[in-house]
Amino acid sequence: MSTHSSTAAGRRRAGPTAAQRRAREQRRATRRRRAFGLLFVLLVGAVAVVALSGRADDAMRSITLPLEHQDIIREQADAKGLDPALIAAVIYRETHFRPRTSSAGAEGLMQLTPDTAKFIAGKSGGTAFTVEDLATPKVNIAYGAWYLRYVLQRYDGNAKKALAAYNAGEGNVDKWVAAAGAAGHDFGLSDIPFPETRAYVENVLASQSEYRASYAKELGLD
Repeated sequence: MSTHSSTAAGRRRAGPTAAQRRAREQRRATRRRRAFGLLFVLLVGAVAVVALSGRADDAMRSITLPLEHQDIIREQADAKGLDPALIAAVIYRETHFRPRTSSAGAEGLMQLTPDTAKFIAGKSGGTAFTVEDLATPKVNIAYGAWYLRYVLQRYDGNAKKALAAYNAGEGNVDKWVAAAGAAGHDFGLSDIPFPETRAYVENVLASQSEYRASYAKELGLD
């Protein structure tokens, strides 16, 4: 066959049939569906990762910086004119929100001794109070918040002195404040001779800042 004849035959060769065109379109549509399906799976996966990450963050926060009874904390902070983050920080440093009885006999979430609780009951009109009531979060937090306000007022709003008194007693703090004054300087953390109390004050103040940053909504601070 001549070259001319071959070229002419190629020119006369038929294009794709309707069935072939339909098959080609179907393959293209299948590829598009697969691409969209993969994109959808990736988007769902990304959303799931974000959601799981958020839940993981919440779970980790509940372990490293727990918060419970926030409704009672907000109520008592408002009633006593206190920062709710301070109440939460004291509870965290005292018991990590797990009420217990200490070896010294302190009770409940905010670790109040029976003598301190009776003093508070007498000052606040708790005529029906019994020591067993300290096992109740509402009573324990109410009494703990009352005592926090009391020591803050006693020491003119000085949180370091007040927290030191909450931990080591007012008598000790009075002696330390007097010693600092006799030495010619204002009372500071370095004037607390008890390492436990010094660490307690530092930790409560640090935790107060953390609670304000991490639980502003829950504590009614935003």
